[in-house]
Amino acid sequence: MVSTTEGRVQGVVALNALPEQEFRDLLLACCHAPGWAAALAAQRPFPAVAALLDAADAALATASEEDVDTAVAAHPRIGERPANAASRREQAAALSADAAVLDDLAAGNRAYEGRFGHVYLVCASGRSAEELLAVLRSRLDNDPVTERAVLRRELAAITRLRLERAVGDASPVRAGIPS
Repeated sequence: MVSTTEGRVQGVVALNALPEQEFRDLLLACCHAPGWAAALAAQRPFPAVAALLDAADAALATASEEDVDTAVAAHPRIGERPANAASRREQAAALSADAAVLDDLAAGNRAYEGRFGHVYLVCASGRSAEELLAVLRSRLDNDPVTERAVLRRELAAITRLRLERAVGDASPVRAGIPS
C-alpha cells in the first residue's frame, strides 16, 4: 500500500499505486468535484504526470454544472483566512494586505456573490490582494455566461496547481523515470 504524506505522493507511479479511495480523496482535495474525480479515477493508470494533468483539464472542461458548483462551494472567499492548507498557501500573498484592501475585497466578494450567486473564484497563487481586487472588479462587469467560462478556467488553473503539488516534486521526468 502506498500512503500519502500531507496529501502528496511522489510521482505518477506512486499515484497509480494508491488504493481507489485514497486516489479519489487526493483528487477531491485538489478539486472537490465528485464527478470529475470519478472520471479521472476511471482513466488510471496514467503513463506520466502530463497525462494526468491533461486528463484532469479535459474532465473539468466537460464537468457538469452541478459538479463545478460543488467544487466552487468548497473554496473560501478571497481575502478571508481559509481553514484549508492549500487555500492558505495559495492566498498567502493576498492575506498579507493591509486592512483597507482586505475590507475592499470583502465588499467586492459580497457584490460578486450577489451578482453571480457563488464565491469569487480566482487562481490566487502568488498574486497580491490589490491584483486580486482589480480582477474581481473587472469581472463584475461580465455577463453570467462569460463569467461562468472565466470561473471554469480559474477552477482548472487552481486544480492543475494543486495536482502538480499533490504528485510531489518527483514527477517521472524530474526523477529520471521515463514518461
